[in-house]
Amino acid sequence: MTFAQRLAKAVSQHGPLCVGIDPHPGLLDAWGLPRDVPGLERFALTCVEAFGGHVALVKPQAAFFESYGSKGVAVLERVLADLRDAGTAVLVDAKRGDIGSTMAAYAQAYLSDGSPLAGDAVTLSPYLGFGSLEPALEAARASGRGVFVLARTSNPEGASVQCAGVPSGGSVAQSVVDEAARRNAGAEPLGDVGLVVGATLDRLDIDLSDLHGYVLAPGFGAQGATVADLRRLFGDDLRGVLPTSSRDVLRHGPDSASLRSAARRVGDDLGM
Repeated sequence: MTFAQRLAKAVSQHGPLCVGIDPHPGLLDAWGLPRDVPGLERFALTCVEAFGGHVALVKPQAAFFESYGSKGVAVLERVLADLRDAGTAVLVDAKRGDIGSTMAAYAQAYLSDGSPLAGDAVTLSPYLGFGSLEPALEAARASGRGVFVLARTSNPEGASVQCAGVPSGGSVAQSVVDEAARRNAGAEPLGDVGLVVGATLDRLDIDLSDLHGYVLAPGFGAQGATVADLRRLFGDDLRGVLPTSSRDVLRHGPDSASLRSAARRVGDDLGM
């Protein structure tokens, strides 16, 4: 099965919610955990226990693991392995982007069979040119994995780049959408090249109608986005939209049952 086919099956079972694992120092404090590798591991594995087998997609934020050095990365590898054993799809939120052999090395790390850092998909940055991502796209196709490419993010600084015009017409962000759509054409049910589009945008200034792929929509919950915002941005037919909630769920720790219940409540609130 392709990544998109596996994800479609998971969404049909658990709903479209993607839950983040973000071991932010403030959350470690709130959970009464030390800001060290044992605290990180306790936090992350509690999340695995809570979400594994209960949500469609889990998104560990790689930076919060990398900040602890090699031992933190080892915890991330454990998280990926344990979620894989639980049969839960994992999106590694690493936002990698480079050119040539360096991009190929990132692809080997995050999208190749046998790599301890490979989940089911990875986030990528296309702002060295969408074509620079080709090694990752090829690796994803070869291994049955997926990618989520940054398209239109909600941080204020993003607009200066993403909304800039391109010589062929339209915006940089729209060119990213169009490139993703080209690679998803003809796939069933959807293609494996997803996009990241912020759920807290004031308005949607890109056309997603031909994407034929998944849209990861961060910002749902604690960052302010509501179901009404999702429908305002993406329309009433939210097929393929994956709202992401991290701290709105994670604040209910450290009890794994409470975390699972919080994820279920957020998922129920989506009504999707």
